[in-house]
Amino acid sequence: MLSENYTFSPVTEADFPTLTCWLQTPEVRRWWGDPDHELSLIKEDLNDPRMANLIVVFDDRPFAYAQHYEIHSWPHEHLSHLPRGTRAIDTFIGEPDMIGVGHGSGYLHALANQLLKDGACGVVIDPDPQNVRARRAYEKAGFIRKEELQTSEGPAVVMHFVP
Repeated sequence: MLSENYTFSPVTEADFPTLTCWLQTPEVRRWWGDPDHELSLIKEDLNDPRMANLIVVFDDRPFAYAQHYEIHSWPHEHLSHLPRGTRAIDTFIGEPDMIGVGHGSGYLHALANQLLKDGACGVVIDPDPQNVRARRAYEKAGFIRKEELQTSEGPAVVMHFVP
């Protein structure tokens, strides 16, 4: 996938019905949990300047959600050893027909490169070790596995973007 075909639009209240549908899909629910709870967290973060909430668009079709934040602005102990200015990404693909065809690696590569261009000193992502599909996509996007850790939310594989 050509990373030039991906755009990122800030989430607005108009996106909540779409996010609600996406959060209810089996694949997203499996890894993100209760849709109502997750949507409430996204709504809380919408006006928080520490968090960027994005709708990912491919050729004019919204299909995924991504959020990123400076790791020291959120209480994630397992990332606290990383340098200030490092950005963490959380993401999911909400349109089932867009999963498994290269879009995850495509937009994550584009987003991580943009974050570095905008001044981040590093970019990390921390999937569940059991989420093999996501980890493969992250590797294809340029993330490498650094360590597996236990977090307050369960185990995570910390992966660093290498452009």
